[in-house]
Amino acid sequence: MPSDAVLYQAAALCLTYPDDDFRARLPLLREAAPQLREFADHAAVTPAPDLAAHYVRVFDVENRHSLYLSRWQDGMSPARFKGVYRAAGLEFAGEELPDFLPSVLELTARTGDTGLLTEHRDGLRRLGSRLGDLGTPYASVLDAVCATLPAGVRP
Repeated sequence: MPSDAVLYQAAALCLTYPDDDFRARLPLLREAAPQLREFADHAAVTPAPDLAAHYVRVFDVENRHSLYLSRWQDGMSPARFKGVYRAAGLEFAGEELPDFLPSVLELTARTGDTGLLTEHRDGLRRLGSRLGDLGTPYASVLDAVCATLPAGVRP
């Protein structure tokens, strides 16, 4: 896998609920994606219950840090995301909606197509900025993902 694909897969893991599987993968994540070491180091030294509680506080669906990309951009429904998965020869079968950022990151890692991430680049940057303002280490994960995307055209 190219390094960006590894980063996308690792970022997807970082942005999912930190269960026992997540904790078991931290050493591999730290080595495979050096761009995410700040987050991985934080997660490794944070007690599991505290990390889980922080995740819930940060990404609760009622707050301003949604991991659902359609909430950051008008006009793209979760159904359209399913179409992108199908076009890539994949069937979305996750418990989450198809616009869940970790799912989109996994899709990007598997296909190499950064189209969905690029299309939602501005929303990802706003999310990263809000996470930075909150002072959470999750901001560094968004920063690493955004650093791989083209800058875009400003009006």
